[in-house]
Amino acid sequence: MSAPRRRPSVLESFNFAFDGIIHVLRTQRNMRIHFLVAALVLVAALASGVEKLELIVLMLAIAFVLVAEMVNTAIEAAIDVATTSFDPMAKLAKDIAAGAVLIATAVAVAIGYLVFSGQVADRSSRILDRISDAPAQLTLIALVLTTILVIGTKALTGRGTPLRGGLPSGHAAVAFAGWMAMTLILDGSDHRFLISSLAFIMALLVAQTRVESGVHSSVEVLYGGLLGALVTLAVFQLTP
Repeated sequence: MSAPRRRPSVLESFNFAFDGIIHVLRTQRNMRIHFLVAALVLVAALASGVEKLELIVLMLAIAFVLVAEMVNTAIEAAIDVATTSFDPMAKLAKDIAAGAVLIATAVAVAIGYLVFSGQVADRSSRILDRISDAPAQLTLIALVLTTILVIGTKALTGRGTPLRGGLPSGHAAVAFAGWMAMTLILDGSDHRFLISSLAFIMALLVAQTRVESGVHSSVEVLYGGLLGALVTLAVFQLTP
């Protein structure tokens, strides 16, 4: 008769918990994204001087998203162990868990917007007002110049084609150029921060699809995004 299994000590329990967190970070891309965004949000909260209550709400929202993602991962792992063939109910359980993460993320984004919108909008409007007097036609010039630089860079490096692959990512360059132009031409709108944030998220999604599809590497996408944003900013600032 085998001896009863020893209960783990408190220290071992903590180690098991940290092992679970590390495993999710290593294996789940979305968890890494959530951690990165959480770190950026906390840094932004400290930089903008949010109040204690707002900081508590932000931390609760972050924890809500991270816990939901870990529970989703645990459910997926348990289902994969329980079944080796396609089961509609197993798929439904995974979809429901993923939906829970989506709801948690949407709520966290809403909370972040409510906390940061007022402070960031007030500060950014003072900066953007100095460079947003340029006509909207500069957007076209910035996009054309960005495209020319993308094609020229690809020609110099000899990698990829004008529309696919190589350094830099043309899609990312145009997407971030559009985000920067949209941000700069907004004049005194109460929804400037919201519209700029949505445009930035869309640009990030464009960049992410280029990496996930295997067309570009992360470096190529990063270079393209920086190129598009900086070229557009330079065009708007340097034009009298």
